[in-house]
Amino acid sequence: MMHSEIIAVAVAILLGLIFGSFLNVCIVRLPAGESILVPRSHCRHCKQPVGAIDNIPVVSWLLLRGRCRACGASISWQYPLVEAATGILFAACFLHTGLTWQTLLDATAVFLLLGLAVMDAQTFLLPNVFTLGGIGLAIVLRLAQPSASHRWLAGLRTVADALAAALVLLLVRWVYRLARRQEGMGLGDVKLLAMMAALLGLPLALVACFLAVLAGAGFSAVQVVRGKASTQDMVPFGSFLAGAGIATIFAGPPLLRWYLGFFR
Repeated sequence: MMHSEIIAVAVAILLGLIFGSFLNVCIVRLPAGESILVPRSHCRHCKQPVGAIDNIPVVSWLLLRGRCRACGASISWQYPLVEAATGILFAACFLHTGLTWQTLLDATAVFLLLGLAVMDAQTFLLPNVFTLGGIGLAIVLRLAQPSASHRWLAGLRTVADALAAALVLLLVRWVYRLARRQEGMGLGDVKLLAMMAALLGLPLALVACFLAVLAGAGFSAVQVVRGKASTQDMVPFGSFLAGAGIATIFAGPPLLRWYLGFFR
């Protein structure tokens, strides 16, 4: 790896750590219906504002040994893990596609998908500000793409991909409800797949959906066998869908080419 590439990776990690810190705020506050802007970062137990020295991604958590400086309450492992994961994923996006517009799209996608995966796992909620906001952001990024010769066509395709993905999952949702007389998934999952299609493209979003179904079914089967859950228990499908979306960013294109090779 060249010296300039090492610097670029370091910058990507640093940006990821910073955005990961903000992502933690979104994960904690959005499902609770709180503002992500005010008040400033504070301890969830004693409400004491967090000083700048205690707000350094990963480092501050390690120095504080996972405890609030003011009240000594435990600070969740979620904070350093999300920050570190975002930094690693941002660097992975750069290494995957280089310093390109696609890297910006992929980094946007992993930021949103990581946050949604954690939120759904914790609360079974997929906030509209991330799903619908992600669709809007995808349209803006496609329209602003410097290399696009017909930007309006790119914008229309983004909208079409999102609508097509939403219709696919709405159809699955309707068939399940018709067969089982109960809801199988929420509309949040539909919006999430639409957002993924807008950012990744429809083919990769469908690949991710297929992988998520396999992962979710496997997880449920293992839980039932272990006696940890019943077949009626809810599964945070959005977490599996978002996780599969992140994996698809890096492994999806060769997997899709391999699959389509059977039809040539």
